[in-house]
Amino acid sequence: MPKALWLLVVAMVINVTGASFLWPLNAIIIHQELGRSLTAAGFILMLNAFAGVIGNLIGGRLFDKIGAYRTMILSIIITTISATILAFFHSYYFYMFLLMGLGFGSGMMFPAMYALAGSLWPEGGRKPFNAMYVAQNVGVALGTALVGIVASIQLTYVFSANALMYAFLLVFVVFAFRGMKAKTADANAVNVFEQKTSLRSNYRLHSLLLLSVAFFICWVAYTQWQANVSVHTQSLGISLQQYSLFWTVNGLMIVFAQPVVSWLIKRGKMSLKGQMIVGVIIFMASYIVLSEATIFSGFLAAMIILTFGEMFVWPAVPTIANDLAPKGKEGFYQGIVNSVSTGGKMIGPLLGGMLVDFYSMTILIYVLLVMFGIAIVFLMKYDTPIIKRNMSLEKEEMNLPS
Repeated sequence: MPKALWLLVVAMVINVTGASFLWPLNAIIIHQELGRSLTAAGFILMLNAFAGVIGNLIGGRLFDKIGAYRTMILSIIITTISATILAFFHSYYFYMFLLMGLGFGSGMMFPAMYALAGSLWPEGGRKPFNAMYVAQNVGVALGTALVGIVASIQLTYVFSANALMYAFLLVFVVFAFRGMKAKTADANAVNVFEQKTSLRSNYRLHSLLLLSVAFFICWVAYTQWQANVSVHTQSLGISLQQYSLFWTVNGLMIVFAQPVVSWLIKRGKMSLKGQMIVGVIIFMASYIVLSEATIFSGFLAAMIILTFGEMFVWPAVPTIANDLAPKGKEGFYQGIVNSVSTGGKMIGPLLGGMLVDFYSMTILIYVLLVMFGIAIVFLMKYDTPIIKRNMSLEKEEMNLPS
């Protein structure tokens, strides 16, 4: 693995460690500390994620236009300023607007980092994206392990920890990537918006959007653990430290079990499509277990199964996006898939909060299981535009005069 990619992996670990001081506790802070309903908590998390969607799209475009280094620096400055202000002012309205600032800055950062990973090791195939995925989860394991300790001292200390980690990330990126040659867009690159062909004719983007529907559904379901499941565990008497332990287990499993999953994928000769379908089926199994969970061990079992599912699904999506992207548009395509995941994080807490407030946790899980079924259908069909394109090219070649 190239040295520059190792540095990027370290940057991702620092980034996610800092973020993990806050995201597991957002719904709990809004609901318990600020005294708002689950629907209100879902609305604030939706605003945070909406800002992230905008950040994803802008970050992907900026990567193609001004390069990785400047895009990353700009995004980290935004997150550091937002986190620092939040450390001092965290009343309801400050929380709402500063969480949007954090979402926007983080949103800009992720597509730039993933696109850079692909460009630093183009011959690596899935490997650079697997490395970034594992790095994210090292950060999750570290951050969630530390947040339980920090929150047990005083809950509001998590804001200061969050700000300090982003400040450290800014210093690291400035010095580690300063000499990096800026990546700019290829003058001959295909611009998917400037093409006169229809979306149906643009088979690459059409395939990506079909894939994105399934990816969106998976994230709507996954974010319930960060929002409504977190509050649900509190109502059952599970402590904050125990809840943070779920995410520590999640992160550690991904770091240490990823080689096992990679071996299973290789052994089973799974395509990226097959890998994702298996992952969604495992997701369904985890939510069936979750529907019956009432004590710590039940939730832990559901989390372990969920983690295996995400190890099949999450790394596959940026790999497919990188494979589909026309030359010079890697950042834009990574921006799309990152904005889709952020969109799932935007809708998930609000949808889940409304279903729990008006119905029950059980109804929410039933709805999610139906949605997973829809996701499998889209995964089965996402490569249809590519297959049709290849068949069309074969027919054209057969009709050429010899």
